[in-house]
Amino acid sequence: MLNRRLVELFRWIDPGPGSTHLVSDISGWWRDPEVLAQVGPALAGLFPDARPTVVIAPEVTGLLLGPLVAVAAGAGFLPAYKDGGERRRAGPTRWADTPPDYRGRRLRVGVDGRRLGPGDRVLLVDDWVDTGAQLDALCRVVGDAGADMIGAAALVATCPPEVRERLRLRALLTGDELP
Repeated sequence: MLNRRLVELFRWIDPGPGSTHLVSDISGWWRDPEVLAQVGPALAGLFPDARPTVVIAPEVTGLLLGPLVAVAAGAGFLPAYKDGGERRRAGPTRWADTPPDYRGRRLRVGVDGRRLGPGDRVLLVDDWVDTGAQLDALCRVVGDAGADMIGAAALVATCPPEVRERLRLRALLTGDELP
């Protein structure tokens, strides 16, 4: 039921002249209260016996999606921030550089180093995984903190099988299921 509704509410939009590709519009997912209520439990349910202690999700949509999954999993939540160069975080942040993403960009992602450590069992969450670049970097952050990686959960995965395997990624939808 949820997967069917996700497909119904999804659309591609043309960002306009000069663009070389369509952009995914997932705003309908956040507007629908039934989808919003089901997304967290559905993603947490992809790892039914994992018992994470913390869910980590990259900004921007991860700041919405991560807490929904954390509540459903009975875990805490840590946001992963993207370093734009100007933003400074209070306290020690654990950073890792991403490999190139789908746009060829390299980013830095990080989490509050005081809130992640040995004994933590981490579930990474993202809305869409194409190259897995941000999640790869977050896997390094988790490992550097001495925490254990459970895997990654996503709403949509369009990445190659080797990326899915490396990240232990499970998703509700694949790109082939979208219109």
